[in-house]
Amino acid sequence: MNLEKIYLERCDKETEETVEIESPKFLDTSISYFKKHLNEFLYIESSTFNEIKVDALSIEVDDVFRTYMALFGLRAQKKHGEAIKNYLEEHLHTDAIKNYSALFSADEGLWEINLPLDYIEGFKEDMTIGQAISLTYDFVQNLLGHLQENK
Repeated sequence: MNLEKIYLERCDKETEETVEIESPKFLDTSISYFKKHLNEFLYIESSTFNEIKVDALSIEVDDVFRTYMALFGLRAQKKHGEAIKNYLEEHLHTDAIKNYSALFSADEGLWEINLPLDYIEGFKEDMTIGQAISLTYDFVQNLLGHLQENK
């Protein structure tokens, strides 16, 4: 995954106003940044995301469960709902509540997915934001492969 051409914007969760536009160097920051700044989320755009049918990605810490979350819209048909939910159920590893969501937005024509990164194999709290983005990218790529297999 190539993240050279990337747009990063730290935003306030409550107002969605920009706190700071970040340089790609911010990708080297620990993902734990968001546990220290619970009021912020990171909005990320990259043309690389087109490969996985995602326009943009946001990363934050869930206010209730305190899990790291990746939020994105996945361009996939509504008919894939059961396959998407089954994949999430099978590939998120925890004994706790799996606080993911996958809702189809007819207005947007895509799946709005909230993905808890903590439960993806390979996630570590000391990883960088860039590594968390790569982990998310790989997870979504595998999900799309699953959808192709189950057509």
